[in-house]
Amino acid sequence: MLFLDFEAPVAELYQQVQSLREISEKQDIDMSDAIQGLEKKMFDLKTELYSQLTPWQKVQLSRHPQRPYTNYYISQICDEYTELHGDRYFADDTAIVGGMGIIDGKSYMLIGHQKGENTNMRKYRNFGMANPEGYRKALRLMKMAEKFQKPVICFIDTPGAFPGIEAEQRGQAEAIARNLFEMSQLEVPILCIIIGEGASGGALGIGIGDKIFMLENTWYAVISPESCSSILWRSWDHKETAAEQLKLTPEDMYGFKIIDGIVKEPLGGAHHDPPQIAQTIKSLIIKEVAELEAISIEERIARRIQKYEAIGEYTES
Repeated sequence: MLFLDFEAPVAELYQQVQSLREISEKQDIDMSDAIQGLEKKMFDLKTELYSQLTPWQKVQLSRHPQRPYTNYYISQICDEYTELHGDRYFADDTAIVGGMGIIDGKSYMLIGHQKGENTNMRKYRNFGMANPEGYRKALRLMKMAEKFQKPVICFIDTPGAFPGIEAEQRGQAEAIARNLFEMSQLEVPILCIIIGEGASGGALGIGIGDKIFMLENTWYAVISPESCSSILWRSWDHKETAAEQLKLTPEDMYGFKIIDGIVKEPLGGAHHDPPQIAQTIKSLIIKEVAELEAISIEERIARRIQKYEAIGEYTES
């Protein structure tokens, strides 16, 4: 298990437990009482630590390299799944994956950002930063779902859309804007779940939905704390202050009525028990989609548009 810097006290107890278990196995000594005592101490420490995380610590957890990604969730919640490729214009973007899946006998179109589990895969997936063809592929799959009347599930986890000049030359901004326009009027239910990072237009490109949920240790903002710090203070040294001021946590987003709910993670984060959080997400999908399908198409689209029109505050003078 990989622990972050702020988790050092937990890591120390974890190592002690592992050491006692090794001694118990190698020397055939019953150390169950000592192990249980340390495990309880570790549980109490984790409960206290993770109940008062700062915004920056949540950002760190959202980026944990062992955190489950889109393909993991799809593999866990789908009985069958067929991945579909390409945007039919330029290429197949590996930073966004999608395809038809069956969950408890019902078909869904599942789309999401995909980061890599190791260095080679991160490079292959472009660190979850999609090019225009990624958003165009996502839209193609959404239109296919609309044609066959299948609900759309979007998993969001990206540090942002790819900022390279080649992406701009191929119409990055237009591709994202087109998705916002089309998703706002899509006739089938759309459920969006932020499973990691939700940064800027890269997240919004597949983030317009009837319902939006965030996992407990994720973030959603127009810019990353590091980039915000570099703009305002000309360095990354103030990233923690930026994270605080950006109001990017699930609790902030729920308070602003930007999201519809927060999905509780296993103690310590989703990576501590991936199967558990996968089953939680599966139950959420089944429940929320059933409620959305009970609403007429016209009413569902009207509510979706009203939802976004109501976000934010302004005055006229």
